[in-house]
Amino acid sequence: MEQYLIECEGEGLRSDARAVLPYSKSICNRVLTIQALSWMKDGQLDTAWCERLRLGQEAVGPQSDGICDDTRAMLDWLMRADRLDGQTLDIGAAGTAMRFSTALLSMLRTDCVLTGSARMKERPIGLLVDALRCLGADIQYTEREGFPPLRIRGGAMRGGAVTLAGNVSSQFISALLMVGPMLEEGLQLRLEGEIISRPYIDMTLREMQTAGTQAAWTTERDITVEPVPYRQSRTTFIERDWTAASYWYEVLALGGREGSILTLQGLLEESTQGDRRVADIFDHLGVQTTFVPDEAKTVVLTKRGTPDERLDWDFVETPDLAQTVVVTCCLLGVQFHFTGLQSLRIKETDRIAALQNELRKLGFSIEADDRQMWWMGTAEPQIAQQTTAIDTYKDHRMAMAFAPAALRCGRIVINDPLVVSKSYPAFWQELRQTGLNLTERRS
Repeated sequence: MEQYLIECEGEGLRSDARAVLPYSKSICNRVLTIQALSWMKDGQLDTAWCERLRLGQEAVGPQSDGICDDTRAMLDWLMRADRLDGQTLDIGAAGTAMRFSTALLSMLRTDCVLTGSARMKERPIGLLVDALRCLGADIQYTEREGFPPLRIRGGAMRGGAVTLAGNVSSQFISALLMVGPMLEEGLQLRLEGEIISRPYIDMTLREMQTAGTQAAWTTERDITVEPVPYRQSRTTFIERDWTAASYWYEVLALGGREGSILTLQGLLEESTQGDRRVADIFDHLGVQTTFVPDEAKTVVLTKRGTPDERLDWDFVETPDLAQTVVVTCCLLGVQFHFTGLQSLRIKETDRIAALQNELRKLGFSIEADDRQMWWMGTAEPQIAQQTTAIDTYKDHRMAMAFAPAALRCGRIVINDPLVVSKSYPAFWQELRQTGLNLTERRS
């Protein structure tokens, strides 16, 4: 097994560190889906558009700087969308790509199988499939009912009204919304019960509106998408990823000295990304955020003051930040009670259990149920006593959330470190440049 040994020696974190962020995979995959639909006619994608993707002539392409595995998974099949009949499309571990591709392929006049990694075959997709079937899609399970792989015979959807639980993955909801403008009857979507991850739904609506469609909330629970096709246009700016920024907030919180700064670029103060809230969270953990009004859209993080003694936060709209914040709080000695974590059990791994397991190795005993986690400050830290090896469970966010722990522990080992390619392929390179030593080795 490949491992990275991360060590903090000498002065540790540089006082004026910089890091380059990947593009937001949430935005990239929405842009790709919307562009594909805009260049679709009679159930076929425009071959000239597919060729432009292959040549890297669109905003998101195979040569684009800062794209991740989830985006490449969508690019891979979209670049050859003119010859999909009878093919098996393997989306790997890319959850966003699986959900968006399921809806998009249901619009194309093709017959293919959509599959993924072993973990992807364990992640339920039945609610999305049921909703698409209500709109006229022809989708069958080829193995286990309610889970990928899926056989999709596309091109028959007509639209109409669909009701969906509001606490399902926002990717299910976004997948439905984005095909709505292309349906003869449009889409009337009603969400029942608790609505989680609303910022991601709003992000989808914003991207759709920018592309010329009429899609909006009509009540607190209802979204109407009119049958007004997308405008064919080219996206010129894609924001960098706020979730990826969270690891640099953690790095500064754990390793920065008073007044130390860390600079990021490509982030908007008025971002549609829900994880923009990381700036608010880390304001309680000793990191101040300053937005610089320049063309590079620069954000300066500054280590200021001391963290709060306790942090209470609801992550229902920002679940991907939970791992970063949990690890940070433990290593800073900040007690916490975090709620809104119900989606963490069905991510790339059971993230609640994974956090408990790996933090226990560092001496922290975290309490949890299916919706919340809490820690009241009791610990027997293993810091500086031994080199702890952190398992990543094939989850990119486990690797990146625990890597900065070296700033407090002195050294730490990350098992299977290359899982970061799912969302942040250059993470380890960027971590080296902030002043940490990184050694590759095999166990």
